[in-house]
Amino acid sequence: MNKILTDVFRGSFTQQEPIPQAGIDAALAVLNHGRLHRYNTSGDEIAEAALLEEEFASLTGAKYCLAVASGGYAMTTALRACGIGHGDTVLTNAFTLAPVPGAIAAVGATPIFVGVTEDLVIDLDDLAAKLDQSSVLLLSHMRGHICDMDALMALCDAAQVTVIEDCAHTMGADWNGIPSGRFGKFGCYSTQTYKHVNSGEGGLLISDDADGMARAIMLSGSYMLFDRHRAAPPPEAFAQIKYETPNISGRMDNLRAAILRPQLADLQTQCDRWNALYRSLETGLRDTAGLKLIDRPATEGFVASSFQFLLLDWPPASVQDVIARCRARGVELKWFGGAEPSGFTSRYDSWRYAPSDRMPKSDRILAGIIDMRLPLTFSTDDCSQIARIIRAQVSAVWQNQVSD
Repeated sequence: MNKILTDVFRGSFTQQEPIPQAGIDAALAVLNHGRLHRYNTSGDEIAEAALLEEEFASLTGAKYCLAVASGGYAMTTALRACGIGHGDTVLTNAFTLAPVPGAIAAVGATPIFVGVTEDLVIDLDDLAAKLDQSSVLLLSHMRGHICDMDALMALCDAAQVTVIEDCAHTMGADWNGIPSGRFGKFGCYSTQTYKHVNSGEGGLLISDDADGMARAIMLSGSYMLFDRHRAAPPPEAFAQIKYETPNISGRMDNLRAAILRPQLADLQTQCDRWNALYRSLETGLRDTAGLKLIDRPATEGFVASSFQFLLLDWPPASVQDVIARCRARGVELKWFGGAEPSGFTSRYDSWRYAPSDRMPKSDRILAGIIDMRLPLTFSTDDCSQIARIIRAQVSAVWQNQVSD
């Protein structure tokens, strides 16, 4: 029988690897002593959360780090620490996930969406045209795609626009050797299950700005215990801020920090494994008629925990046909071009709390974006099989279009 018709993938696109044994052992130690709250320590004990912050600051080269409850909380805290509040505007990507405009809305501000290019990064020409509309850019490195950060920072610095980086999909990645999150005033990371380290939920915030990080620590709910932080500004940075900054509790607990620390130590190995999966898929899909792969410049040190390609200018019915055909063979593809939000896929026009003008160039690209998770429970052979299935189904539908 034809292999194209019998090739079915049996893996799960939502199954992660187990927490490493070192993380399980560390979590059990915290559960056994019961001091889960980050400020509940005994004697000269150093809290797991404080150690995690110190280690992540060292890993990224940042002066300061704060562990928080989620990546979304990290973004709202960064915005508040930059003085953004009710009635303000914030520039951000049109191609992103809902927590990014959600963070802007959470502080009472309004997103101004900036277009996307065929490389799935922010459109720098559109950004340049809109820089006079806000003092802050919340830049989403969406699905691990990093734009030309040198060019972006030159634009933003010239316009005196503060950059906050959403690095939920780029922990361990870099641009021209500089870690993602180290270009802006703040870098925001997620430790949610589908990110590069897994604590179920969680986030990390880094900065070199003493005033900004002092505000972030107070916002996170440190009370007057900021001296318990080891990757924090000196006490004098809090002298006035501690009186004028509200407590909006969003701390990370010691249990999640304990789970994360061993994963952080193994991050580079995991990043290399993700990229091997990505290259296997990329090789298998290259030169597929009707399918456009995403160019990755040599200066982008990416970490590919997901995979995207474009079915550019395809009729919606044909895109849906490809998705259905692949699903029938065990391959779960997500589409950012659907008229209605579905799962994690939504577009700037889905977020009706944030009115926006139409962006025809970006709409064309969004209509063609196909997305797929790459859990580390997959092997390179799995990815070769997935590529065969996608290639066969795209080719079949493409041929039908050409014939018609």
